[in-house]
Amino acid sequence: MAVDPTSELEQALERVVGREPFEIREDGRRVTGLDDAQYEVRPGRKPLLYLWSGDRTLARRVTRVVEADGDHIRLEVERFGRTKPGRLEIVRRDRARKPSRLNRENFANRLEELLARQFPDETLESLSTAPDPEHSLSGNYARGWLRRGKQGWAILSAAPGETAATMDGSLTYGLLWLDRLRGRNVAPIVAGLRLILPAGASRMTAHRLAGIAPDVAVELYEWQADEPLARRMDSNAGGNIATWLVARRQTEFLLEQVKEIDARIRSLSPDAIDSAVVPGTRQVSWRHHGLEFAQWSRGTLRVGLGPRRAAVTGDSWSELERLVAELSAHRRADGDHRHPLFRASRERWLETMVLADPARIDARLDASFVYSQVPAFSAGDRGVLDLLGVNAEGRLAVIELKADEDLQLIFQAVDYWLRVRWHQQQGDFERYGYFPGRTLHPGAPLLYLVAPGLRFHSALRTLARYLSPEIPVCRVGLNEDWRSGLRVIEREWRASPAKAGIG
Repeated sequence: MAVDPTSELEQALERVVGREPFEIREDGRRVTGLDDAQYEVRPGRKPLLYLWSGDRTLARRVTRVVEADGDHIRLEVERFGRTKPGRLEIVRRDRARKPSRLNRENFANRLEELLARQFPDETLESLSTAPDPEHSLSGNYARGWLRRGKQGWAILSAAPGETAATMDGSLTYGLLWLDRLRGRNVAPIVAGLRLILPAGASRMTAHRLAGIAPDVAVELYEWQADEPLARRMDSNAGGNIATWLVARRQTEFLLEQVKEIDARIRSLSPDAIDSAVVPGTRQVSWRHHGLEFAQWSRGTLRVGLGPRRAAVTGDSWSELERLVAELSAHRRADGDHRHPLFRASRERWLETMVLADPARIDARLDASFVYSQVPAFSAGDRGVLDLLGVNAEGRLAVIELKADEDLQLIFQAVDYWLRVRWHQQQGDFERYGYFPGRTLHPGAPLLYLVAPGLRFHSALRTLARYLSPEIPVCRVGLNEDWRSGLRVIEREWRASPAKAGIG
């Protein structure tokens, strides 16, 4: 049902005007003499908004409510004698808006000017920085759409100064916005998505575009704020992502060096403690159900939770034993769920359980060969957990783990899958000693998304529709009490196993 423009405007005004002190801004400039004005809305397809006080009167035709929340209204208005729409804002003064919010609003104004220059034959139909939680749309971005005749393009952009996570998440939110516009039927054809990121911020997005279906049009741009136009990036080139394999003989050499220490530490809690070489380093770490408590480097063993660890000598093993006893008391399936040690490193805990029994995820996975965080990545590239295994047919299997709901799960997984696929095509796994004695299948790796069944984000299926058909994706939902033992409550392939070339 179409929204009545008069009612929409009145509802927006009721949330701001008349409750708290406010001010009026037109085209980015404060309008004096109208603070705490009264208002009247005269109905129509373009309702007429009157604002007046003892000193001044203002009347504008409202063509669109661009943005409205409890503190701020942004309207697109028509002004007598001007052909180009203007911008009218009503802002509550009782709450200072966060600098990040002001930065995004100012950026949206600059972006609007850029779009007019970059796409002169297209009309900007909307532009907003307001969050839309109902449709999983973040307020960290400016989003809108351009129209040319019967064709539209979704626009999503991030301001300079946003976090790396915001920049890297732009593809996820951009596709959700594209899908939202197509669902709203704003134009007969919504051709695709245009992502506009600050200069130097598109590396991860360019990399992930290789995992998008070829019939999904995504244009990627980088924009330097002092430049008149944004630069179109080659979306087929991929990002310059540093990824490499550490030779297994190097890993095995490090583990051999700590063999006696490893046996002594593991004996303190054999069912809970494991050890591993830290990816991309010459360090060995020990974890209790995934929580790291000791690390060895260059002949020195250090113990403690967190970055500040004390060196262990022959006389100080008692401190290590005391810490392991404390971890064992709290990091157990029937432990106090509110205790910090129980709650810490949930995904690492889940990882150790999958490593111990990968057949729970898929009975065809070979328990003899499951590697953690292989290949290795540059610092800052990844903050999530992933495993690499192989099934009975020699097919590589990427396993992405999450203990809590995360909208970015699917494209973090695609990121890892693309790196694994690249190394597979180079023959690197055989060359560096992985999966010894196994003949690897040349087909694309399988991708398993693993999380407690109720912790998958509701938008995951929407995002999966935009992935390349080359990526066989299986969603594996686990029991909520997975610490007590892994049970699969749901296993769903994006396409049937036969179509994915499985089994």
